[in-house]
Amino acid sequence: MSEETAVHKIPMQVDELDTEAITLNIGPQHPSTHGVFRMKVQLQGETLVDVEPILGYLHRCQEKLAERHSYLQSIPYTDRLDYVCSMTNNHAYVLAVEKLAGLEVPRRAECIRVIMDELTRVMNHSLAVGFLLNDMGAWLTPVQYALREREKILDLFEMASGSRMMCNYMRFGGVVRDLPAHFVTYLRKLVAEYPAFVDEYERLLTTNEVLMSRCKYVGILPPDDAIAYGVTGPVLRASGVPYDVRKVDRYSLYDELDFEVPVGTIGDTYDRYLVRVYEMRQSLRILEQIIPMLEETEPGDVQSKVPRTLRPPAGDAYGRIEGPKGELGFYLVSDGSDTPYRWRVRAPSFINLMPLAEMCRGHKVADAVVILGSIDITMAEVDR
Repeated sequence: MSEETAVHKIPMQVDELDTEAITLNIGPQHPSTHGVFRMKVQLQGETLVDVEPILGYLHRCQEKLAERHSYLQSIPYTDRLDYVCSMTNNHAYVLAVEKLAGLEVPRRAECIRVIMDELTRVMNHSLAVGFLLNDMGAWLTPVQYALREREKILDLFEMASGSRMMCNYMRFGGVVRDLPAHFVTYLRKLVAEYPAFVDEYERLLTTNEVLMSRCKYVGILPPDDAIAYGVTGPVLRASGVPYDVRKVDRYSLYDELDFEVPVGTIGDTYDRYLVRVYEMRQSLRILEQIIPMLEETEPGDVQSKVPRTLRPPAGDAYGRIEGPKGELGFYLVSDGSDTPYRWRVRAPSFINLMPLAEMCRGHKVADAVVILGSIDITMAEVDR
């Protein structure tokens, strides 16, 4: 071998190469960003060095609009916060107004609220899992299964409120109307059949080799970091923190219901998937318990006496619930008039998005899409 040939056989020392970081924009118009949202990522080769979430493309001045309308007129605005979770949006807001005005809620109305909340949680988590697999590149099969089951829940929402998505169903002191005839019959049927769908979902996904390889040890959020960022909901519980507003505040009738709070052990994308699957099972368990409680109440007793024009006394109040995505809260300040002086939303999608950079650093660019999908955000709630 000649000396010239021998020189070319020496392996290249890749570690000594000095390459320049690449800036890449994912979004704002991108199918994986769950709305109009941009991730500005810094790449060293294919490795994520930094991620900057850039918001504001969907800002609608919702809080300021609500400060120019009466308390009642703002209920439909809450429907638009998270278009997947209209019922829970209503509940958090009316709970804040009831605290501010000192209003009582009939037991039957509380039963109905719990039913709507848990149906919403089941629907949200079914879709969240489906869209996570969609972001992972699993085409449309899982999300189509989820949409098929979602239709059954939307049928129940339509029976109760007249609307499938923007329900505008809850009112201060109760709900707008009682449940129609045969609602409970259809609800019992759904509660009996839905576990089979969850079992089917798990058979397809939980031990799926591709899902496990793409999700395990990807996007780890340690419990200390999750608490420091103020993260709540399944993202927090996947990190091993058993915090659930239903257990802490015991609002509505949750203090009378027996259910568990699923938690993860690692805090990775796979744990966030598992927690949502287990929470669906717990929500169905709650629905099984609340149906007999509803049937023990007096039909028609779904709203307490509330003035036509509500003018809460001067003061402030914060009402919160355990929404499907985390703690959803409304902070209201009253000056004694029929419009709020301040109307503020504590949106879980916005807060849960904050540790995105910490979760992405060190992973590959393809993992950023999966990690974002595991957080489960709705951009209408992020920007408001």
